[in-house]
Amino acid sequence: MTSTERSDTDRQGLSYYPWWLDNLADDATLEGAAMNGTARGAEAVRTIVAKARELYEFQDFSYADVFGDNGFLEIYDSSIQGEPLKVVVTVTRNAAGQAQDLAVLHRPRNSLLLFSRLMHEKCAGTPLAAHFLSDDSKA
Repeated sequence: MTSTERSDTDRQGLSYYPWWLDNLADDATLEGAAMNGTARGAEAVRTIVAKARELYEFQDFSYADVFGDNGFLEIYDSSIQGEPLKVVVTVTRNAAGQAQDLAVLHRPRNSLLLFSRLMHEKCAGTPLAAHFLSDDSKA
């Protein structure tokens, strides 16, 4: 689908749901520029992705499709608290076709840091919070 064929709802990403979120390998991993370390396990990955999607004010996709033999790529613009955000997500599938390894790049840096701090707040009280910057963290 080209950007000119998208409805306003699709353009905002409100109707988009990543297929891979419900098809994660049990030992899936998630790494990101906004994260410390690697999140491991389908439930941890699913929880982080769901909480991250809650922060996005919109998702304007320029690409969401297969690449290579076992990859999937998403590229979109967004914003968080009015701050612009560019996002690239790579998903590598295992032999069973499940999402195995995910990597997420957020930019620019100021928006990435805001995203990380907000994710720390959303994950507060859980082990997942350690993957993100707290308000008193130095970047």
